[in-house]
Amino acid sequence: MTTPLFELQKITYAYPCRKPVLDELDFSFMEGASIGLIGPNGAGKTTLAHIVMGLIAPNSGTVLHHGRPVSDEKGFAVLRREVGLLFQNADDQLFYPTVLEDVAFGPLNLGKSPAEAAEIAHSTLRHLGLDGFEDRITYKLSGGEKKLVSLATVLAMKPKAVFLDEPTNALDVDTRHRLIHILNDQALPRIIISHDYDFLAQTTQDIYAMRDGKIIFDGRTASHEHVHAHVHDHGNGHVRGHAHPHAHEHEHPHGDVPHTHGD
Repeated sequence: MTTPLFELQKITYAYPCRKPVLDELDFSFMEGASIGLIGPNGAGKTTLAHIVMGLIAPNSGTVLHHGRPVSDEKGFAVLRREVGLLFQNADDQLFYPTVLEDVAFGPLNLGKSPAEAAEIAHSTLRHLGLDGFEDRITYKLSGGEKKLVSLATVLAMKPKAVFLDEPTNALDVDTRHRLIHILNDQALPRIIISHDYDFLAQTTQDIYAMRDGKIIFDGRTASHEHVHAHVHDHGNGHVRGHAHPHAHEHEHPHGDVPHTHGD
């Protein structure tokens, strides 16, 4: 049996003076997987990502990397070399004055020489269609440009998988569409946290939802058919997964232009 790239076993986490946002949650990510993760605000999606990356420690439970428990910074540093995290807010990811410096930082941190890191940065930006961005000042970029450059900083590390936290937040339609094509062209194993069901249907193979601290639903999606799997909010803050996942095919009047459902 293949060992998961990473795994969560009986993870519980509660913020101070609140009930657990994760309650003995189990989750495995196999190499090659492509997963969408949805749920209402406060369901624990981002918390789950931060626990995987070692940014916060669970109250109880175990994080495993290639089947081995990870509990200290040394272990999580190794995990972070294989699993990249795109933060929800690009300003949390970009901290150097120029785009080239930001994208080259990861390779430098992995021991690459300055020349090697610069070449990786140039190549990554070129692959994402960001030629000419190298000397741009990061804080002067538009929101969509910051998101794409943030993705470049993650991909420059050449991870085995990526965790993307609400990557379409505040994106214009063109940048959202561009991101869909980038992700599908990359064919990189990934987990995408998003409220945008159609985006998940076009960029992931399986969709999971979270409620009451656990993963409660999964449904197979087919991105090339513009299928979106629904997990509905019934007005009480809880997401309900259907016993039999249902899907709808859409004829888009403008070809491959994605659309978003409010929730």
